[in-house]
Formats: sequence, C-alpha cells, structure tokens
Amino acid sequence: MNRPLRRTLLLAAVASCFSVSACAAEFINVLTGGTSGVYYPLGVALSQIYGKAMPAAKVSVQATKASAENLNLLQAGRGEIAFTLGDALNEAWKGNEEAGFKAPLKKLRTVAAVYPNYIQIVASADSGIKTLADLKGKRIAVGAPKSGTELNARDIFRGAGMSYKDFGKVEYLPFGESVELMKNRQLDATLISAGLGVAAVRDLSVAQKIIIVPIPPDVVAKIGEASYLSANIPAKTYEGQTGDVQSVAVQNFLVTHEGVPPDTVYTMTKSMFDNLDQLGSAHAAAKAIRKEDAAKAPPVPLHPGAEKYYREAGILK
Repeated sequence: MNRPLRRTLLLAAVASCFSVSACAAEFINVLTGGTSGVYYPLGVALSQIYGKAMPAAKVSVQATKASAENLNLLQAGRGEIAFTLGDALNEAWKGNEEAGFKAPLKKLRTVAAVYPNYIQIVASADSGIKTLADLKGKRIAVGAPKSGTELNARDIFRGAGMSYKDFGKVEYLPFGESVELMKNRQLDATLISAGLGVAAVRDLSVAQKIIIVPIPPDVVAKIGEASYLSANIPAKTYEGQTGDVQSVAVQNFLVTHEGVPPDTVYTMTKSMFDNLDQLGSAHAAAKAIRKEDAAKAPPVPLHPGAEKYYREAGILK
C-alpha cells in the first residue's frame, strides 16, 4: 500500500472515531465498592448485561472505596458508570472538601436511582451495646475514609449528639475488614451502609451473636438532610434478628459523566431495566429497583442517553 493511500485510510479511521459513538464506547469500566459489599456483585452482573448488549465493547469491573472515590474517578474520566450514595452525590455536585471533593464535580450525570442503602450499626452481643448511647467508649469501625459509609456515620452520630471523640477507638475500614476484626474480638461494633442482607453482616451473624442497633426517627430528624429517611430492617434479615429494627435509608444511584456518548448510556440504561431479574439474582438488594422511580428528583442532571430511555418508556413526559 502506498503512503498517500495508507495516510488517507488512517485519517478516515480517526475521523470515524470522532463521529461514531461506538469507538468512544469501546471501554466501559464499572466502578463499584469493596468486594464484600453490595455494589461489587451488582457491578459484576451489570458488566455481564452490558457485555451482551454491547458485544463490541470491552467491559471491566473495578473494586473501589465506593461513593466518593467513584465520583472523583468519573469526573477524571476514569470510569463510565458508577454506584454512589445520594448524599455523597449531592456533596460532590456542591464540591464539599470535607466529604472528599476538592471542587464541584460538574461533569457528573445521573443514570438511575436504584435501591436504598440501609445504615446498619452492628454490634457484638457480648459488647453489651443495645442503643446508640451504649456505643460511647467502645471500639467501632465507620467505613473507609470519606467513603459513602463514613459520610453516613458522621451524619448519624451528629444527629445523635455524638462525634468520633466519644468512642474508645475508631477504625476506618471497609465492610469485610471490620467484620473480621469483630470476629477476632478486636472491635465492638461497625457501621455499614449497604443494601439489606449484605454478605459481610450475614457472615458475621452466623459466626457470632449480633445486635442491630436501632436508629430512632428523632435522630434522623435532627440530621436535617432530605436524603435520609426512617426505615425498618425487617425481622430475620440476619441470623438471630427476631424483630424489625428502626434504621435509616439512603437512596443509591447509578451515575456516569457527560463525556460518555448518549447512545452508550441509553443502551446501558435500557439493558439494565430489561434484565432486572439478573440483577436480583446477583443480590437481593436489586429487587428494590423500580423503573418508574428511577428518574425521580435526581441530585444531578440526567444524562441525555438516560433521559431518552425514560421518555421512550413513558416515565418522563
């Protein structure tokens, strides 16, 4: 092949990647959370769904420290879709440095509201902890630093008139590590923000007797954030849990960024809702995902690709 012709073909290929979304969508990195949480198994299931819907794409799954890290990665263009808690998404949009966002992350776009996280304060039965006040002076894990879980921990304890200074020891650890320390009697309690039936807590409840510490509605009211809602953890969610426990729910979202092509986001949104059974098989938390609620009051603007799907589905007028 002569040089002029080769150069012409090369320029044509480059031009096509600027004009065709398939080239931009060749890599889809799904940002999740720790492998012992809910985000990760759902991210794996999503990657399988996306792989079938977009066979030309190279889909990968990345374990992360969850919400704050995921949002910063999206802003930097180092992922195409991510799970996050709604309160972290709000703080990212505003640019709250204390929450882990040095500047407003204005490239973020919403794909869907998915399922609620339940803030679950889990204590060893041997610790004697039965109420929030009983946590004072105890050893507790509050999630990875500046993760969505840790942001939830700060808010919950603030609503209860407490701070980290009230505890005997504070560990900043993801679910799996905090549960292992509880098994070894090195921690008295851990705060976990996740879907119901999270594997780390199920595993712990089988290994030893646990108490799910109630979070009363008056504590939720004192937080003063619309993203926090009183909710119950149903009886028998975990081994030995004989009754409902008052707690707090926070909405989870799937988020992308403005640089992901509309056709790609449309396909990701549609394929997820076409395969909710597969997500539900990956984790029971996904059974709470409702298409009719997915576009309600997003903390950041909807991505045009997601908006197109919701309009076609009759959810947005």
